[in-house]
Amino acid sequence: MNHTNTQLPNGADLNHQPISSYYGEFVFGPRAQKGYLTDAAIHEIAKAVNEGHAIDRSISDEVAKAMKQWAMDMGATHYTHWFQPLRGTTAEKHDSFFEPTGIDSGIEVFSGKALVQQEPDASSFPNGGIRNTFEARGYTAWDPSSPAFIIEKGGVRTLCIPTIFVSYTGEALDYKAPLLKTLAFVRKAATDVCQYFDTNVTDCSVSLGVEQEYFLVKEDLYHQRPDLMYTGRTLIGHVPAKGQQMEDHYFGAIPTNVQAFMNDFEQRAHRLGIPLRTRHNEVAPGQFECAPQFESLNLAVDHNTLLMDVMEAVAAEHGFRVLLHEKPYKGINGSGKHNNWSLITNTGVNLLSPGNSPEQNLQFLTFFINVIKAVHDHADLLRASIATAGNDHRLGANEAPPAIMSVFVGDKLEDVLNDFESDSTSPETKESRSSINIQSIPEILLDNTDRNRTSPFAFTGNKFEFRAVGSSDNCSSAMVVLNAIVANQLVEFKQRVDAAIAANPGKSKEEIIEEILRADLISAKRIIFGGNGYSQEWVEEAARRGLNNIKNSAEALAAYMAPESIELFTKHGIFSHKELEARTEIRYETFVLSLELELKVLSEMIQNFVIPSAVRYQSRISENVKNLLAVGIDKTTVSAQLELLTELSNLINQAHQLNKKLNDENEKALALKEAHERAVAFNHVIRPIFEELRVVSDGIERLCDDSEWTLPKYRELLTLS
Repeated sequence: MNHTNTQLPNGADLNHQPISSYYGEFVFGPRAQKGYLTDAAIHEIAKAVNEGHAIDRSISDEVAKAMKQWAMDMGATHYTHWFQPLRGTTAEKHDSFFEPTGIDSGIEVFSGKALVQQEPDASSFPNGGIRNTFEARGYTAWDPSSPAFIIEKGGVRTLCIPTIFVSYTGEALDYKAPLLKTLAFVRKAATDVCQYFDTNVTDCSVSLGVEQEYFLVKEDLYHQRPDLMYTGRTLIGHVPAKGQQMEDHYFGAIPTNVQAFMNDFEQRAHRLGIPLRTRHNEVAPGQFECAPQFESLNLAVDHNTLLMDVMEAVAAEHGFRVLLHEKPYKGINGSGKHNNWSLITNTGVNLLSPGNSPEQNLQFLTFFINVIKAVHDHADLLRASIATAGNDHRLGANEAPPAIMSVFVGDKLEDVLNDFESDSTSPETKESRSSINIQSIPEILLDNTDRNRTSPFAFTGNKFEFRAVGSSDNCSSAMVVLNAIVANQLVEFKQRVDAAIAANPGKSKEEIIEEILRADLISAKRIIFGGNGYSQEWVEEAARRGLNNIKNSAEALAAYMAPESIELFTKHGIFSHKELEARTEIRYETFVLSLELELKVLSEMIQNFVIPSAVRYQSRISENVKNLLAVGIDKTTVSAQLELLTELSNLINQAHQLNKKLNDENEKALALKEAHERAVAFNHVIRPIFEELRVVSDGIERLCDDSEWTLPKYRELLTLS
């Protein structure tokens, strides 16, 4: 397949240009704004981005006019309000700048009103019962904190304006609106606590880096697998002789055709202002990862969502398909999306940076312990935030964190916390070094923590890494919960400190803060765990500690409607009770719909591919036996063929009966009234039948002649060169 190189406006090849020469070219950011906006308008946008202020509507016409002109200068003829409805993909409705003024004349217009607000049909988006089908009105509203950008597909450029999406009655129908609410909440809460330590801090921002894992598969093979096409994963497939057991793919040399794909999507991402820095082979064959520089959280989420779209579009141009499902292949590692989260003050201080002496850094300990306490108190809600049908296959499967929520802090910081709890004096922590006794190699500076890939929520030097988020998921779900629980904890902490200061005038502020932190640490320390999260010993130890092990989404999602969750979200205005009910209903329904789709595809594959393949091969063997017996070959000589015939017959019967059982149970599950009941039925009754059918199908695949097995096998799907 031939690919034309991405070109700069002047025709230069991007492959021979520094990234800085075209980075952000398709973004209406500060650099582009200077050529089209007044200083006053630029200042208003900067306040919205940096401080969360609402932009004065009086300048919206100026911004709209400038944005339109910039987009047209870049070759765009249409614009869209780009939003993230509750269905896992982005949404857009393109409108032209063109407006006819006569039979053969017209002009390009774009008003402030069109920039600030649009009215897409809301009736067909997931709403959890908030809207009736006949109630179609919904609104998108401009989010100036995330810059407009131009997306190019098929040579056509369109101006995309990031927006929130709400119903006619005001309920949020997207991922972004509640995320923005929690960002404002945690920024205010963190800033208020910072006042104990530095009165110069007037604002805090939330930083996020999203590591994205994914698989690639050849497009022609993808189109021969209905399960990959419609569900994103292989519902059947015999494990290949060589999977990841040799561990030769991880950080190996990137295949040439894959590197060409990576280079192409990275260039497009850089032009969109997505700060990708890292690319490498992941553990499983056919699996890869890309990772960006850290950004403000809202922008990082938008960029990750946009990146997934870009990757999928570019892959098709290179003869690949991107698989973002958490578990595309049985028997080898699945994919996640590690969310690296931290808090930064407007004075440039990372509140989660321990420094060289964390035991003496009370500000660090304050935020560190409060985050741990928040995760402890709302562990089930955090687990629910990453609950999807796809992620259920990955969590706890010796490739991803277990479903038990725990916090890893590392040996050094665990010692610091133990000393802090006992109010003992530790020797000053010094910079650690490691010598490897090679004269030409300098000493290695050691970080204050090791890494623990089995931990769902790990401290990694100066940030917390939420490793349990699924690769296909929108980061907003997890970040809404994390922001909310940390902000709520900081608010409660400050209330207790202020009350104690007022009640104990003889005590210093530092003494009071330490006492309250010590009490919180004691109450939450059972969630700190630094060992092997994959081990059975941890499962047993977690049970002794009273930590929940919620293994499936059907049960995990109930945490959203727990009394403490309802209070958390409604008290701080993040969700109304109605919105929370609706979103929980949507997640149950999404879980059921995902499994129902898998059921239908699996049933068709068993009936249309697996059983016919087995019957054809069985017929060939039967013909072979008949011919051999006809020429006088003794029956005992063909015993292997007869045994194979019997085994195939048994497997065909099992496949037929299980397929019938699968469809019968589907009807029973769908007849249940409540979404939660349907989810539980699909998880507890139907999913086990999936696995039984897979065992039978894989048994047939193992026996069948390759010429009779019409589906691409794992050994083909996992080979990209």
